[in-house]
Order: sequence, then structure tokens, then C-alpha cells
Amino acid sequence: MEFRHTAVLLQETIEYLRIRPEGIYVDGTLGGGGHSLQIAKRLSQDGRLIGIDQDDAALAAAGERLASLQDRVSLVRSNFREMDHVLLELGISGVDGILLDLGVSSYQLDTLERGFSYKYDTTLDMRMDRRQSLTAREIVNTYSTQELFRIIRDYGEERFAQNIAKHIVAAREKAAIETTGELNEIIRAAIPARVRAGAGHPSKRTFQAIRIACNRELEVLEDTLERVTDLLRPGGRLCVITFHSLEDRIVKAAMRRYENPCICPPDFPVCVCGRKPVGKIITRKPVLPSEAELKENKRAKSARLRVFEKRE
Repeated sequence: MEFRHTAVLLQETIEYLRIRPEGIYVDGTLGGGGHSLQIAKRLSQDGRLIGIDQDDAALAAAGERLASLQDRVSLVRSNFREMDHVLLELGISGVDGILLDLGVSSYQLDTLERGFSYKYDTTLDMRMDRRQSLTAREIVNTYSTQELFRIIRDYGEERFAQNIAKHIVAAREKAAIETTGELNEIIRAAIPARVRAGAGHPSKRTFQAIRIACNRELEVLEDTLERVTDLLRPGGRLCVITFHSLEDRIVKAAMRRYENPCICPPDFPVCVCGRKPVGKIITRKPVLPSEAELKENKRAKSARLRVFEKRE
């Protein structure tokens, strides 16, 4: 299957990155290379783009897409959590812009054997990096009721999380849960009929939760945001595109800490903790897709772009 992924908030992201022809930029979530292509096109031969992705299919597709610009592009198979190590190995001490697009690609969602989607009956997998050992199948079949409940409640924000967790554990006692179709039926049975009749697929939140747990997505994001501003040069910008409230809250909180890191009690007359602002938030409210973009790409509906600039 061809790697397909429509880059969301493309024009807005490029504008906020303020690309300089001789600058160095990191696309930490390369995907099919949609954002990277537009960044690389704006670079001179003195500029550089580093594209990072943990998915081998994404790297192959992006490599083809960026082939004509390979003199200014470096592609690396890694997790963006390892961005500092990637840059160190490339001999780069600082960059002018970093992009993180946290969405799951259309290719990953629509490729049966990847097991991301509740729309197809296929093997439970959900690994973004197929080199890792942990799969959705292992989570579903080995995690305790309490662990499953916490994952589905916290990562899926599913109000029937406890009942779904109980149904999963009861079902696997009879036989291992092997496919997305089997999991769909278990989730469906755990949700009241009156709720299932409403909008949205009953498995959507639970599948999201298991995918996040399988790939440790929030843990990776939080860890990355703790260190990512150290990689920016003065005036450099961090652009992060999120797709659900959990990610957005983490990014929003991190950018607020960058701007105001002081941990002194509010009643202290002066700051004594010594923590200085790293820079400023550029987008006080998240940038949302335009109506025109939503007509072209329904999957952009939940996208939110937040931007931070390191001080000069």
C-alpha cells in the first residue's frame, strides 16, 4: 500500500517556522514527508533538514518524496525522543526550528496488518516502530483489569472504561484475543446499547488508548518536551501539532513552563528559585484548521498547532 498522509495545518506551520534559507530544521515526525518537503524547498544548499521517524515505511516514502532535495536533507530512523542524540551524531549543536506532528498517518490507519484501526478485522498490533516487542495483543491479553481500566480511562477518556476492562479480561480467560474484530465485539458488548446508538464508533476511544499505551506516546512526548528547547538556537521556534486533548494539555503546560518556569510561592515578593524564562509563547490560543482544509481532509478536524519561540 502506498504511504499516504496529508500534512495538516501545512501553510500555517510553514509560516510559523519562519524558515531561513541557511537554517537548520528538524521534522521529528517525518511521516510521508509533506511538511518536510515544504521546509526543504525553502532551504538553500547551506541549509539543512533532519527528518526523523521510527516507521520504516514512512522513511522509505519520504525518501522518495525528498529525493530531488537530498543535498540538504538527512533522514534518520529513530524516535523523536532521541532527537538530541540524532543531532549529536550529525555534529549539530543547535537548530532554528523543530516540528512535531503527533498524528497517526493515514497509511498506518488504513494498512490492515498494522492493526491500528477498528474499521478492519486484522491482527492486534498498533506498533509505530515494528522493531519494538510490545504489541496491542500483549497489552490486551496480559495486562491486569486495573491496568486496562487505567489505560482506557486516562488515554481514551472512555466513561465505560471499567466495564470494558472487565469484559476484556473475562473474554481472554476463554481464549486469547487475537484480532481487532474480536476486540471490537468485546468493547461493543461492554457499552450500553443506548450509548452505542449515538455518534461515533464504540471502539474509537479504547483503540486510541491502547495505541497510546503500546507506543508510550504521552511518556515520549513529556520526556521530549523536557529537553527540546535546549536544542533550539536563540530565536528558534518549536511547532507542535496535536490531535487530542491529552497531547494538547501536555504541550500547553510545557510551553507555559518555558515562558514562566518560576516555582517560588505566589506570595514571595521576588523570585529566589533562579529559573529564567526560556522564551515566549507565540500562539496564545491554538491554531485550528481552516474551513477549506476541513473540506479537503476530515482527519484534520481535531488538529491544534501551538508555537513557542526561544528568546534571543
